[in-house]
Amino acid sequence: MLSNVVHSQISLHQRFRGVVPELASRSHTERILPIVSQALADAKLAPADLTAIAVTHRPGMVGCLLVGLAAAKALAWRFNRPLVGVDHVQAHVHTGLLVDPGMPLPALCLVASGGHTALYKLIEPGKSERLGTTRDDAAGEAFDKGAALLGLSYPGGPSIENEGKLGDRTAFKLPRTMLDKGSLDFSFSGMKTALLYTVQPPSKQPPGKQRQEKPKPEELPSGQELKNLAASYQEAIVDVLVGKLRRAAEQHDVQSLCIGGGVAKNIRLRERIANDSVLQDLHLVLPPLDLCADNGAMIAGLGSILFGQGKTSPIDLDAVATAQSGGKIKMRPRKPRRVSK
Repeated sequence: MLSNVVHSQISLHQRFRGVVPELASRSHTERILPIVSQALADAKLAPADLTAIAVTHRPGMVGCLLVGLAAAKALAWRFNRPLVGVDHVQAHVHTGLLVDPGMPLPALCLVASGGHTALYKLIEPGKSERLGTTRDDAAGEAFDKGAALLGLSYPGGPSIENEGKLGDRTAFKLPRTMLDKGSLDFSFSGMKTALLYTVQPPSKQPPGKQRQEKPKPEELPSGQELKNLAASYQEAIVDVLVGKLRRAAEQHDVQSLCIGGGVAKNIRLRERIANDSVLQDLHLVLPPLDLCADNGAMIAGLGSILFGQGKTSPIDLDAVATAQSGGKIKMRPRKPRRVSK
């Protein structure tokens, strides 16, 4: 890995407590060329030195994906380089191989972010099987909504983690939704509702009125109560993630465990995985924090694997908002390049 440049949009979206698609795509348009230039400069390379151009084409906000695709196609066309489309969820799944190329396979992979929470079995490079996914909110979305209920800033994961450092994780009893026995799917919507009921109990509601979706400023917790709520809520989410990982490790023959996505940066989650009696027997790959959230290196990493397998994408590759239903990556075989004499 020669360079990995990331431009964060957190400050842009913070006052909206979530990502605004129009603002995000506009920021992508403004920043993508300077970022590509910086990445090349950091790597001490010229565009002509590149072998191929990898780009995210699914899943995500279509406006943002189209900006990246336009830039990648322009580079591929201008410098006569192959284009390799990458599913960004699959890139998270393969981050373990980027960090530890010798990671024993098959591997159990958790992808947990604001838009996705799913378990995958990485069978071999470029081939994975989805074992379970979320039925409602993703883990990162649950953190964001929980932070809003507690009056904390966006993004919710880091805010709740920071506020809960000095809190009592057992102070409040919140549900852990594990679904059916043996299920590897996730559900976090009930946890968010339970937090709302804890902050704004029925006894405080006027008769005949519906519960507020967001507590009023005077109802927000503060002091040690806020710290305890943040710690308890975080522990509930981590309990479910670790519980599902343990369940998957017991059901499937895997040798390694790797994690990816913004939620994978959570320190408490990493501690629980490392100390779990079942999971600690696996070969653990906990990537550096800068490789957990969305980044260019993981796209290049999977793109390199696919290109090495002879897979490229057509120049008319389109953006797709949704993820693939399974883990198999379908691409056309790479045609031999013509060499001019």
